Amino acid sequence: MDVKKNGDVSFWYADIGGVPGYRPPLQGDIVADVCIVGAGYTGLWTAYYLKQAAPHLNIVVIEKEFAGFGASGRNGGWLSGGFSWSREKYEEATSRAAVIAMQAAMTGTVNEVISVAEAEGIDADIRRTDELLVATNEAQEQRAKAMYAHARSWALTDERVGYIDAAEMRRRIAVHNARGAFVIKKVARIQPAKLVQGLARAVERLGVPIYEQTTVLSIEKGTVATNRGVVRAEKIVRATEGFTAGIAGHERLWLALNSAIVVTEPLSDKLWSEIGWDGYEVLGDAAHTYCYAQRTREGRIAMGGRGVPYRFGSKTDVRGVTQQATIDKLHKILTTLLPQTKGLKLDHAWCGTLGVPRDWCTTVGFDRHTGIGWAGGYVGLGVSTSNLSGRTLRDLLLGNDTELTRLPWVNRTVRKWEPEPLRWLGVHSMYQLYRIADEREAKGLPRTSRLAALADRITGH
Repeated sequence: MDVKKNGDVSFWYADIGGVPGYRPPLQGDIVADVCIVGAGYTGLWTAYYLKQAAPHLNIVVIEKEFAGFGASGRNGGWLSGGFSWSREKYEEATSRAAVIAMQAAMTGTVNEVISVAEAEGIDADIRRTDELLVATNEAQEQRAKAMYAHARSWALTDERVGYIDAAEMRRRIAVHNARGAFVIKKVARIQPAKLVQGLARAVERLGVPIYEQTTVLSIEKGTVATNRGVVRAEKIVRATEGFTAGIAGHERLWLALNSAIVVTEPLSDKLWSEIGWDGYEVLGDAAHTYCYAQRTREGRIAMGGRGVPYRFGSKTDVRGVTQQATIDKLHKILTTLLPQTKGLKLDHAWCGTLGVPRDWCTTVGFDRHTGIGWAGGYVGLGVSTSNLSGRTLRDLLLGNDTELTRLPWVNRTVRKWEPEPLRWLGVHSMYQLYRIADEREAKGLPRTSRLAALADRITGH
């Protein structure tokens, strides 16, 4: 399938007139109280909350490209407050009550982000809605129902989660072969680039400079070395998410997993009447390879998925350019779920990276000895989780003992990923097994394929 534009960071920037101009870079050596590396959601939320809580602090943000260049300006626009990581893994080191408290804190990020956007005058096409994880075969239906039962077992009520049958699912969105859907309520759809650009401006209004076009070479106690000079700071925050492996000494910390999105041309009113989607729900599926979609403000469909999942050595893309094979796969997913879209053209395609820890569980933390804090490894849930990271890092850097600093993801440590070529082999084997499992289930296998379980064991997913 041909696409009009491939890369150029993302469609979300094309939607607002193109990528922004660069802010000035760092001009030589400086001293600060806090240096934040990375001007995506995590770094900007941290700067925002920290400067509000302690206006006297001299805080600087260092960014290799421009604010929102990475996943913050490329993601699928799901403000979900989601918790898809293994609750049981967190529970092993803490308690059930602590995990439930973390789950509640994650849920609260939806209202928090919306509240800040309103207060700061950020128009990010925010629309409150539901998340629908649709099942299109018997095995997926079993998994979707199991997701609902699992969520309920962790104290989530019907105010937050639900399950709808085939008729209700098709009434909402006319997905082909829909058998039902797991529903997560009280989420929101956003335009990612609008949110991150608005947040960057809010941070600057607070008096925090953002130095762009400045490449960080190393991070050590008290020192951030860049190609433009050295920043000396008592406290440092590493907020580099999917780009973390590019920093010296962090090559195996978080794996840089790739994800890609295609966006259609605007749909006609007639086509929308056939599809439905009047509630602007964010849409995913219960396949192992997984997809994610939204109906945009101006009436397009954005459809995302893994495509080519991993580049050797955690290498990242070049300004969002993705492979033709990935574009074709995403187009096939779109037209399989929504055959009504087969005649549509694709206006834009792009990709980006997200951080994946070895146990697939996100973390936030602060080492008092080195003065270095970090957050990330969001495994695709960064729009909402990064907000909680920012508030938690605020408390950790200020030395405050709060409900947030006692949550079970704080200072969680996991082993590093294996060296290459084992990482590449493991991730590609996992997704190849997932694809085969999906194919078998689509052909009528009435239960989850054992190949999917094998894939999970390979990488600890």
